[in-house]
Amino acid sequence: MVVLSYQVVQFPNTNFRICSPSKRHNRHPGSSFVRCGIAEPSGQPAPMGQKTKYNDGVFEKVFMSLFARKMEKFSGKPDKEPEGKKKGLLDYDYDSFVDVSRRVIQGRNRVQQQEVVREVLLSMLPPGAPEQFRKLFPPTKWAAEFNAALTVPFFHWLVGPSEVIEVEVNGVKQMSGVRNKKCRYLENSGCVGMCVNMCKIPTQDFFTNEFGLPLTMIPNFEDMSCDMVYGQPPPPFEEDPVAKQLCFADVCSVANPNSTICPKLQV
Repeated sequence: MVVLSYQVVQFPNTNFRICSPSKRHNRHPGSSFVRCGIAEPSGQPAPMGQKTKYNDGVFEKVFMSLFARKMEKFSGKPDKEPEGKKKGLLDYDYDSFVDVSRRVIQGRNRVQQQEVVREVLLSMLPPGAPEQFRKLFPPTKWAAEFNAALTVPFFHWLVGPSEVIEVEVNGVKQMSGVRNKKCRYLENSGCVGMCVNMCKIPTQDFFTNEFGLPLTMIPNFEDMSCDMVYGQPPPPFEEDPVAKQLCFADVCSVANPNSTICPKLQV
């Protein structure tokens, strides 16, 4: 397996911020860390054990709603409110998005959960999009670096603020890594299984198999951070360290503290 080395890369002139002006946090000069949307006084994610506060704007809520409405078709719950009123495009917040994800995993094994995410991702794309992506972004260093740069501004709504980092893939140093200091999805779900089955594995597989651009995601369950390495093929699930990960026994509602491995990773 390729050994990856990391080094934070500073982009003093980069200005990736997609927020409404009233909810924008100023960045310190020379900082590469995107703090857009975080409502913490420090502008940084909350310490481990605390949930980070966010100010979500229209852009964030639109994406939350789009994904939640797509996934709700697999959740077993009608897409209408009890009074019969269908939720609007801006009626979902992050908690309701995570709640839909939690309902999706119920009654499904690991592979079935991952297949739901694949179907949702494909449904978000126009016909023929994977084929066009393969033509535009063949698995080259440039394509890996370009997609890493895009990940920072366009996925902060899902995983929180992140930064581009330098990685080494097959002996070549390249700026195709993305470091997420504290994953919003993991800290809000508090579930190892949801992290692995609803995010890590299906995202890796989608980029690697559908788009033809290898991607490896490396979550750190000690501090809830995560590294994404574009250009690095992911290992088989059985060889991935996440396959033996314990539950977050204190925060996960479906945790089994007596199990040596998260139950959602065993089926």
